[in-house]
Amino acid sequence: MTGNRGVVYVGPGKVEVQHIPFPELVSPQGRKLGHGVILKVLSTNICGSDQHMVRGRTTAPSGLVLGHEITGEVIELGSDVETLKKGDIVSVPFNVACGRCRCCKEQNTGVCLSVNPARAGGAYGYVDMGGWVGGQAEYVMVPYADFNLLKFPDRDQAMAKIRDLTCLSDILPTGYHGAVSAGVGPGSTVYVAGAGPVGLAAAASARLLGAAVVIVGDVNPARLVHARAVGFETADLSQDATLAEQIAAILGVPEVDCAIDAVGFEARGHGHAGSQHEAPATVLNSLMEVTREAGRIGIPGLYVTDDPGAKDEAARRGSLSVRLGLGWAKSHTFFTGQTPVMKYNRALMQAILWDRINIAEVVGVELITLDQAPQGYAAFDGGAPKKFVIDPHLQLLSAA
Repeated sequence: MTGNRGVVYVGPGKVEVQHIPFPELVSPQGRKLGHGVILKVLSTNICGSDQHMVRGRTTAPSGLVLGHEITGEVIELGSDVETLKKGDIVSVPFNVACGRCRCCKEQNTGVCLSVNPARAGGAYGYVDMGGWVGGQAEYVMVPYADFNLLKFPDRDQAMAKIRDLTCLSDILPTGYHGAVSAGVGPGSTVYVAGAGPVGLAAAASARLLGAAVVIVGDVNPARLVHARAVGFETADLSQDATLAEQIAAILGVPEVDCAIDAVGFEARGHGHAGSQHEAPATVLNSLMEVTREAGRIGIPGLYVTDDPGAKDEAARRGSLSVRLGLGWAKSHTFFTGQTPVMKYNRALMQAILWDRINIAEVVGVELITLDQAPQGYAAFDGGAPKKFVIDPHLQLLSAA
């Protein structure tokens, strides 16, 4: 078995499906990994974080195999793997984590200290995240498999729920992390910035956590239509009415208990004219304006240290004009960083299996083939209210 194909970043605005090497149980630095496994990829999702690279907004090199949202079947085991067997269906957290360092032992797997020589934190198929080959492919290697992989308890049940379970690798835990870090609980009023898949996952998570009302804001009318269709209130940020005014029209007061940034550094301004232009600090500043005193703001949206496509020199270095004084004056709590997926994925798996959350419907999962990946990237970049899930071996599409 030597064939493999994957989605490769070619340059700004362009990805291709290319033949790539079949994975080996070897680290990016060439070290043999007895703790790794090779997966046959069952589903692998296109993520908004991938789009940042494809748009040329990071230092990602040409030739990078993309994909950090992976669900697969174990087909090969390293000599040190003890808790998995061939045929197991597993979810792969997008964080590559060793399970041995201080951060991993404290459940901060998003900043593992061992898997990336350049900085804390590793991920599959992502710039500056350790060189781990991405999983938008037919086959992929996963290191530290006993620690990293979440095994589904029943194969048939997993395949029946695969459209939902595919969201466990990233967007559902990321949305849930945003809601938890924003302090969402029973009776909370919640505002989520961004009606893309992560924003909708955050909204669904807030509902799961008992929020009284969840408002989702965006400048994309198609995404707002979808958000309303799956049960959320909406704020149209392309209109000239301010966010506070739109929240007041829903709640009777211009503020919420909890706010979540599911947009990140490519945010656009608010209002009819502003929404046509990039304004990377807009979301953070607006959340401080509409979050009540002593409220909390969760920030799962991606911010980068280097943005070659930014409009000014400060933003190119990840330096934004954030009104920290406002947040300080209102005694806000901010929580940022990569989501430690393993902290939440087992519980969220149970919520899916017992029909407590319909995440595939909420985020608009749509299956596509591996060869359709470039079109999926283009449609997603155009604002389609979809979560494109690649089915590399046509196992899911043929069963639909």
